[in-house]
Amino acid sequence: LEKSGRLSRAAINRTVQAMRICKKKIGQHDVRRMRFVATEACRRASNGAEFVAQVERETGIRLEIIEPEEEARLAVVSCAPLVSTRTEQLLVVDRGGGSTELVWIDLSRVPRVERPRAIMRLHAGFKPDVASPFPAARVVDWISVPLGVATLRDQFNDVVDDPGRFALMSWFFEEKLAGFSPYEAEQAREGFQVIGTSGTVTTVAASHLGLRRYDRNKVDGLRMTSDQIDKVIRSYLELGPDGRRADPRIGRDRQALIMSGAAILQALLRVWPTDRLSVADRGLREGLLYAQMSADGVLDDGPY
Repeated sequence: LEKSGRLSRAAINRTVQAMRICKKKIGQHDVRRMRFVATEACRRASNGAEFVAQVERETGIRLEIIEPEEEARLAVVSCAPLVSTRTEQLLVVDRGGGSTELVWIDLSRVPRVERPRAIMRLHAGFKPDVASPFPAARVVDWISVPLGVATLRDQFNDVVDDPGRFALMSWFFEEKLAGFSPYEAEQAREGFQVIGTSGTVTTVAASHLGLRRYDRNKVDGLRMTSDQIDKVIRSYLELGPDGRRADPRIGRDRQALIMSGAAILQALLRVWPTDRLSVADRGLREGLLYAQMSADGVLDDGPY
């Protein structure tokens, strides 16, 4: 995508094959209500519409290419159960392969007990419903940066020096935050929570815990400080490419993307250091599920 502006034939074939398996599972479980979405890669690719048509033709699955705002909204909704009742300012960061969504939310006017629920209600839109009787979370600003773990890595593939490439990726990403209104303001650590989703943040958490085998139950919802995350990232740099490839916490498949994801994470924590970064092993999939359940009225009164 970075080189040609198109999805490659090999990538399309891999994805279609995976979706055939999905289609088979959907049939086995007699699923009646479903939604299938595509994101940044299909938004940007000149052959994105052709890919969607091929998927429908070969699998019967009809993909929607959703807009950046909806992608950001779904990421936020997925994280509602992880929002602390003590949080007054919340930053949700969703790193994908092709883009990174950041949403800044002010919860200071929402009663503490209602804060997770107020996040869930954002599935209906980032603009508050003035007719709603419920206290509303206020979206201060949101941004979709067209750089994810894959596209950022591809931008700097030609840089041989490993630490130098990492530094360039981190500063390059930070430059893209200039249009995000909270970028200009310092943020006190007290009452401020960052929730990070993606393979990068879950891998960093697993490394911090010293897990030899990934365990979602130990990672999802874990809270880390900026200092703890920085320590893990420094250890990755000390390992170098060969060491990261051999490290069972990272693995051969993920090592190619871990440093671009870590560069994004470091840039964010350089701007907004926090003692409360919550690790979310969840994202678009859970957001889609929660949004449908909330729209059906089965989550509004439930505990979080």
